[in-house]
Amino acid sequence: MLLLDTDTVPRADRVEAFHHALTSASVPNRIDHEEPETGIRARMDLWRVGSMDLFTSSNTGFRLTRTARHVRQESRPIVAVALQNRGTGLADIGGEQAYVGQDDVYVFNEMTPREYGWTGEGAAQAILIDLDRFALPIDVVRAATFRLRASPLHDLVREHVRALWRNPDVLAADPGAPALANATIELVRALVVSAAQDEGALTRSVMDDTLLTRMLAYARRHLADRGLDAERIAREHAISVRHLYEVFQRAGLSLEQWIITERLEGARTTLSSPQFGHLTVAAVARRWGFASPGHFTRRFRAAYGITPREWRDLGH
Repeated sequence: MLLLDTDTVPRADRVEAFHHALTSASVPNRIDHEEPETGIRARMDLWRVGSMDLFTSSNTGFRLTRTARHVRQESRPIVAVALQNRGTGLADIGGEQAYVGQDDVYVFNEMTPREYGWTGEGAAQAILIDLDRFALPIDVVRAATFRLRASPLHDLVREHVRALWRNPDVLAADPGAPALANATIELVRALVVSAAQDEGALTRSVMDDTLLTRMLAYARRHLADRGLDAERIAREHAISVRHLYEVFQRAGLSLEQWIITERLEGARTTLSSPQFGHLTVAAVARRWGFASPGHFTRRFRAAYGITPREWRDLGH
């Protein structure tokens, strides 16, 4: 959903429109623009995916200041998981500062006063999660804020979060959106607890609770790799293959069948997309990790009662 496009707003009204759009999507802040008199530029969009909001803003330089008064007045406590996809952001929390670049995940605890912004043209994306859904103490979130890159989970979570913006319109309408939101929240929780370096029962509990989610996220990222198997996934997560199968069994899942199903769904979507109409069926099979076109066709027919070519010819 488009929240704001300043190209459609009179120059004199842009500051007020910016403030209204940002506050309606996120939380109250004091907003200072670099060049308010010459006309700010901004575009903001918002999508609801399950229990989380995806928010993006591309705008000229500004600074957000969230004061203790703002925190006291806020009726919706949230955690914001941010990616800087253009420019360099600067965050200041309690006098501790950090630059946020395109390779960083940043978690804002919006129940703590802070400053954030950038100079010149910039753009950022944020997942907005209600604090009660995040289910971690504020102290743990605060302790992790400037330590996220130290966690071995950082890059995995970053790639997962980036993928959410490849087609948010489709994700918002998908029947699997609630499950996707739950998985995303669990992954971010695991990152925060890992980065907070809390070695107690909380860390063990969150890491155990999110093991399946982390393994599935890893598998989704490597579906095109024919070498994806239980041994590789177990090794990447520092567990035994036996433990891996126990985790999947408790969840009522078969790893091998899950991988085949995910690959088939990905291939079916690719075959129905005009963007990939130039690819042969064999190329689509390779793209999704199938050993041969014949194996792909047999699996596809067994799952959907139709061959890949017939599916494409129907014009889905």
